[in-house]
Amino acid sequence: MQSKKSGSKPAQRVIKKYPNRRLYDTETSTYITLAEVKQLVMSKASFVVRDAKTGDDLTRSILLQIILEEEAGGAPMFSEQALASIIRFYGQAMQGYMGPYLEKNIQAMTELQAQMAESAETLSPEMWSRFLSVQSPMLQGLMGNYAEQSKSAFKQLQEQMQKNTEQALAAFGIKKP
Repeated sequence: MQSKKSGSKPAQRVIKKYPNRRLYDTETSTYITLAEVKQLVMSKASFVVRDAKTGDDLTRSILLQIILEEEAGGAPMFSEQALASIIRFYGQAMQGYMGPYLEKNIQAMTELQAQMAESAETLSPEMWSRFLSVQSPMLQGLMGNYAEQSKSAFKQLQEQMQKNTEQALAAFGIKKP
């Protein structure tokens, strides 16, 4: 456990997972559902899910369970091809780089979504219909920014891989020509 020093991160909300698969929110002293955990995610609440017996961190598995339920809910985000591609990265040299690359792309998409929402919230219904008729150039501009950020993230990924390869080879006395 972290000590509570001044200036440290605020305490995370702790959710305990019991062997009967129930989730217990220690902040509210109540059992909660997976849907309520999803709401914590949506509200950007800081939390951790711990095994009630061992104290192991189960947060990732609970988040994956939420994604699985969302994907099975009728409007999946990932195609079979996308899921298969993600699976293929496991055990490959690029596995360690894929997570940060996806995170940067999701962050760029989140920023794009926020920009679009900001533009849209000030529009009346009439203005909204005009916006929709001319959104193509604006959307292309926003998507161009996203594509540029994605390209930049991929370039950083390649540079980091090259640097790591050179360091590994140097450890064996092999220098780049």
